[in-house]
Amino acid sequence: MNDQIDAWREQVRAAAAAGGHLAIRGGGTKAFYGRAEAGVPLDTRAWRGIVNYEPSELVVTVRAGTPLAELEALLAAHGQMLAFEPPRFAPGGTVGGCVAAGLAGPRRAAVGGVRDFVLGARLIDGRGELLRFGGEVMKNVAGYDVSRALAGSLGTLGLIVEVSLKVLPRPPAEASLRFALDEAAALHRLNAWAGQPLPISASVWAGGVLTLRLSGAAAAVEAALGRLGGEHLPDAEADALWAGLRDHGDPFFAGEAPLWRLSVPSDALAVALPGTQLVEWGGAQRWLRADASAEAIRARAAALGGHATLFRHGERSGEVFHPLPAPLWALQRTLKQAFDPAGVFNPGRLYGGL
Repeated sequence: MNDQIDAWREQVRAAAAAGGHLAIRGGGTKAFYGRAEAGVPLDTRAWRGIVNYEPSELVVTVRAGTPLAELEALLAAHGQMLAFEPPRFAPGGTVGGCVAAGLAGPRRAAVGGVRDFVLGARLIDGRGELLRFGGEVMKNVAGYDVSRALAGSLGTLGLIVEVSLKVLPRPPAEASLRFALDEAAALHRLNAWAGQPLPISASVWAGGVLTLRLSGAAAAVEAALGRLGGEHLPDAEADALWAGLRDHGDPFFAGEAPLWRLSVPSDALAVALPGTQLVEWGGAQRWLRADASAEAIRARAAALGGHATLFRHGERSGEVFHPLPAPLWALQRTLKQAFDPAGVFNPGRLYGGL
């Protein structure tokens, strides 16, 4: 076993015995997300490198401290990608942080989220034990759900050491279209198009403009361009737009006003709250810049059939994620107890008392 792994296991055991806490951190690019960090920093960046990559198998196994940019450069050299388009809010993000945060970019509605691409993982639990779940093949189901549970856990279940991810080929052709539409008309069209065989890989509405990205075989993209109409964006402009949405470099995300992320059914009505809004994922993800109270925003999200997260800025001393129903809260506590009974890892980062 590697010296670094042994050292981490001993550090975890010592913290558990002393009632201490460890704050797992990679590049720190998502430190703003969730509740405040607490505990002695545990930096994963020394544990980096590609463990196994067979392009023909569409699977890569990588150490958690590996820079996300390094992995994506390797995949791009083979015409492949992480299809969920993980955000890069700043340089230096790691693969482990990408999985732990569980955040996906514009392609999420078309291909799935982070957890849909996690095939297996190794992690150190709160007892200092090195555990393995899942595997490196897409049909492997042993422990598969445990591996997927790590996505979005914000490091509260254990220290991810290694992860196996499904990758996909880059689409042969892409094109983007722009339409001048108000919010109601944009949502109506997005839901109508969702029921048709169109190669839509991303969408965004903001400020009276709806933009679509089409991805797939050249013939399918060309046919959709002719069918949908709209203004065809130059490739460079389109690439900048989608990258700005993925990494929150778009002007909409600038500033210090509270940024809320609402997850609702794609056919939900308008959020109808004061503030500015940006709509992604075919209507299922609504970003809101607003100073309204958390209670008002969460009540409106619930009325629309969804939930709301205080994604960035604003008052973060309370709960930033939508309160869980009692059965789900009990499940979260059971998972935490099973993996980290002494509460060593990232205490309170996901929810207070967890």
